[in-house]
Amino acid sequence: MSGLKELLKKGLGLGDMAFNAGGGAITWFPGHMAAATRAIRHRLKVSDLVIEVRDARLPLSSANADLQPHLSAKRRVVALNKKDLANPNIMHKWTHYFEACKQDCIPINAHSQSSVRKLLELVEFKLKEVICREPTLLVMVVGVPNVGKSALINSIHQIAKSRFPAQEKMKRAAVGPLPGVTQDIAGFKIAHKPSIYVLDSPGVLVPSISDIETGLKLALAGSVKDSVVGEERIAQYLLAVLDTRGTPLHWKHLNNRRLDGIEYEAEANHEYSLKNLKPKRRNPPNRSDLVYVEDLVMGVQHALYLTLTEFNGNVEDENDLECLIDQQFSVLQKAMKIPHKASEARLMVSKKLLTLFRSGKLGPFILDDVPDIKPVS
Repeated sequence: MSGLKELLKKGLGLGDMAFNAGGGAITWFPGHMAAATRAIRHRLKVSDLVIEVRDARLPLSSANADLQPHLSAKRRVVALNKKDLANPNIMHKWTHYFEACKQDCIPINAHSQSSVRKLLELVEFKLKEVICREPTLLVMVVGVPNVGKSALINSIHQIAKSRFPAQEKMKRAAVGPLPGVTQDIAGFKIAHKPSIYVLDSPGVLVPSISDIETGLKLALAGSVKDSVVGEERIAQYLLAVLDTRGTPLHWKHLNNRRLDGIEYEAEANHEYSLKNLKPKRRNPPNRSDLVYVEDLVMGVQHALYLTLTEFNGNVEDENDLECLIDQQFSVLQKAMKIPHKASEARLMVSKKLLTLFRSGKLGPFILDDVPDIKPVS
């Protein structure tokens, strides 16, 4: 992947970025998050266990480097959330890696109560040695923005209500699609005898990023606002990753995929939300919108497959890779039926491509490479 590395060194050929190739301060770090960082460090001192939520697609890059020294000194469970978006063939290698590092780790889907229950079982097991001597136990949930902390808190809340109906009026954590949406540290009781409280904390992103690739990974996963880096730059990085990994070549068998038994007018006026590619609510639902999304995915996959198979250059060469990516933007514009003279057409392509990736439509991915496990001497 030397071609990708060289592109990263020169900022993907796009000039100055919010964080540069040599590392540097990221320009987006809300004041309330800086205050929350101080509050988290204070509450860590009194917490009995920490659930560190990370993005399963970024098991290392989505860790908060500033807090790691504090977290490693506590009882900790690393919850790799959004496992439904992560490659299951690689995920088991990551769980093995964390086991080798003597770190409790569990992949979860924060929107699945059965998945969250397994996490809580591990948490309760880890707290067994403390339960006998402490009347009240505190569990803290931490992580960088947009890894699903608030969704996890709300699922725990629902489970707690089913266990203890009298607590139905417990406070819910605020959930939103943008990084840093949860504005304060809230807590609620989830168990009796002993009393166990879960404290919700806003995501805290390290104010500086060590290298440009880590920053782009976080941006691609949505932990940094698109406006900080720019959708085009993030989409360029995504295409570079797909090309250097040869991912489109694995889509060949998908090109003839169709939804059987559904017919629709090709020129129908499809309405869907760009954020999640789900059709707008209608009564009755328009099934052709679902087919439109399916065809959009297939068109994108087919376009990237063809451009990569017909590419005569070397993806390990930065200049060749850059030319391929430029060509793919043009082909994707046609595949997405974006008017040729449309202003900001490249931006529209970028937004749709990122939406497809983030919603899992392009398949499951893990962007971080599993580190080599050093033998214990």
